[in-house]
Amino acid sequence: MEPVTPVELLCLGSSLALSGLCYYLYRRKAAVAARVQEAPKLPVGEELPALVSAAPGSCLPYVALEGVVLPAKAALCSQYHGGMQGVIQKLLLKEHRLVWNSLARSWTESERVLSEQVYTVPFLLASPDAEVATQVSVESPLRAVRLPLETVYERFQQPAHGFRDLLGHYLSGEKPKGILETEEMLRVGAALTGIGELALHPDGSLHLQPPAREGEYFLCLGDWQAVLAELEAASGFWKGAAALCAALGLAVLLHAACRALRHARLKREPEEDKEPEGEEEPEAEGGLEDSCVVCLSRPRECVLLGCGHICCCFRCFQALPTRLCPICRGPIDRVVPLYQA
Repeated sequence: MEPVTPVELLCLGSSLALSGLCYYLYRRKAAVAARVQEAPKLPVGEELPALVSAAPGSCLPYVALEGVVLPAKAALCSQYHGGMQGVIQKLLLKEHRLVWNSLARSWTESERVLSEQVYTVPFLLASPDAEVATQVSVESPLRAVRLPLETVYERFQQPAHGFRDLLGHYLSGEKPKGILETEEMLRVGAALTGIGELALHPDGSLHLQPPAREGEYFLCLGDWQAVLAELEAASGFWKGAAALCAALGLAVLLHAACRALRHARLKREPEEDKEPEGEEEPEAEGGLEDSCVVCLSRPRECVLLGCGHICCCFRCFQALPTRLCPICRGPIDRVVPLYQA
């Protein structure tokens, strides 16, 4: 019997690999969360250029900057709201359909992106106070972990189906549900927090850009604490997943060890039944000639009548499957104990 079966080896290897992957993701998210928490929290203000110019290389490697979104040039206009303007616009067409699942014997919903268009214009972070002239240019917003967009328009169009269409849907196993049309924008005047590298260019302009070294680039609506809470939640999830996978691997290992221990104990047990404690087997004094013909270890202790043979011990007589003499196969009427002086 193998100490570890191939299935257990597969489960153990998979659990170790998954726990290692989850632990790596946990450490990565925890490091990013610690970096965000340690980053200086700065508002857009008059003292910001002097603060950045005093840093080595006129650059702060990782800061959380809070301000209000303003377009650097002409802003983007919403296609569905005439007076709404923004600096990032995302138009999305998504098809929703029902697909027949033969295994579950039910319809499951699936979606497919038909069209996705993202437009952006240069924009700035400014102070909510209109008297403050300091502005920070936001570079490469599409490289952020997630675009800070809010849905400004959403419409779901359901198609009209005839009888022939419905019959074709059931035969093909696919049934269109409708098309979802959405518009998302980063609107002008929205409060935005950018977390990244803040650099002062030779022309005196401030730029928020993706970090050149460690750290992730964040643009989010709201304050930096929302980003930190999301990172801590993600790190906690991956930590729990790593612990769960490691516990499953340990359970498989303990199960294999317990089974191997039971197998070793059974292998060490004697093949013959153990004799009761305190009872010693008498040995035949006269050698094999006077020993029981059945067990060949105990002396002959009884006379079998009516054939009169003295051939076995009393214990083997009791264990005979039939009442027949082991020597002549004659019927045994009664047994007389044999006493030897």
